[in-house]
Amino acid sequence: MPPIRLIVGLGNPGREYEDTRHNAGFWWVDRIAAARGASLNPDRKFHGLAARIHLSGHEAWLLKPVTFMNRSGQAVGALAAFYKISPEEILVIHDELDLPPGEARLKKGGGHGGHNGLRDIIAHLGTPDFWRLRLGIGHPGGKSQVADFVLHPARREEQELIDAAVDKSLPLLPQLLAGEFPAAMLRLHTKAPK
Repeated sequence: MPPIRLIVGLGNPGREYEDTRHNAGFWWVDRIAAARGASLNPDRKFHGLAARIHLSGHEAWLLKPVTFMNRSGQAVGALAAFYKISPEEILVIHDELDLPPGEARLKKGGGHGGHNGLRDIIAHLGTPDFWRLRLGIGHPGGKSQVADFVLHPARREEQELIDAAVDKSLPLLPQLLAGEFPAAMLRLHTKAPK
């Protein structure tokens, strides 16, 4: 399988959204950038903050769209087209309502599950066949509560679980950049013995 060449963290720009559940993808990319000593800089042609990272002979782009969630595909599509990055070489990190806080799952393809960021990326790429790292944030219960839920900070105990899922998934980076997806999935999805 081809390695990952573009890592996109989804979120909303602006201080008022910084700590909200919908910004889990931004948190992940920020942590990778900090660990690799990379500066995410504004890039108007890519509608986002971008940085290039190098690891074990592999190179990849980090991208945080600044278009707001429902227009994330504009940024992803622009960078992918410019650098000729195929959908299967893209990893999108996003908040996931259908997983509890503390869970993280890696998968390729699938629908958007009502996630507006994924919906727009699928529309811009013309395919759902990109990789996703889903960071569980839990579900508020009713569909009508979702918009309010994702745009508010998690409770402290939930945030600790989300942070733990981010911590658990960050070490997968070398495998993702090498295209070693079965090994990365096994590592992420295997529960530690109690």
